[in-house]
Amino acid sequence: MALEHAILVSLTERAGSGYELARRFDRSIGYFWPATHQQIYRVLRRMDEAGWVKHTAIAQDGRPDKKVYRVAPAGRAELSRWLAEPEDPAVLRDGLGVKLRGASLGDVDVVLAEVGRHRAEHATRLEVYRGIQERDFPKPTTLHGRDLHQYLVLRGGIRAEESFVAWCDEVTAALRKDSQ
Repeated sequence: MALEHAILVSLTERAGSGYELARRFDRSIGYFWPATHQQIYRVLRRMDEAGWVKHTAIAQDGRPDKKVYRVAPAGRAELSRWLAEPEDPAVLRDGLGVKLRGASLGDVDVVLAEVGRHRAEHATRLEVYRGIQERDFPKPTTLHGRDLHQYLVLRGGIRAEESFVAWCDEVTAALRKDSQ
């Protein structure tokens, strides 16, 4: 997937400026497809030139015009094409796994501390996802369409974070037992 497709999906949900889009990425879609603000602005320019998005300039006092983007027909066609394209299954490519594999070649306690750091990051993200679920999807059995699709992606994130936290706990217990 390219950043272009993530932007198209986000803009079909709601038109917005580059700044607004970047903020949305920070709060939602960016959890699954991260991008910097600079990347988003650069890709928006390219998508505008390609005709995938169109913008409306809105005058602002004392500042440059604000460009509000929306998906153009060519962008909808590209999104439809991309949605129909097979996606390669995700491949786990994780530096922590490689460090764990090589732990016996260095200081196991350093690797154990790194596992703990990763666990804490994933536990924090899990709590963020659970908070989003409580706030935005209090009655998941009533969802349909776009809301259901967003909820299912969020549930995938929750399940992945739960699994990673549990794996870190398993690794920590095993490494501690092995060092006794």
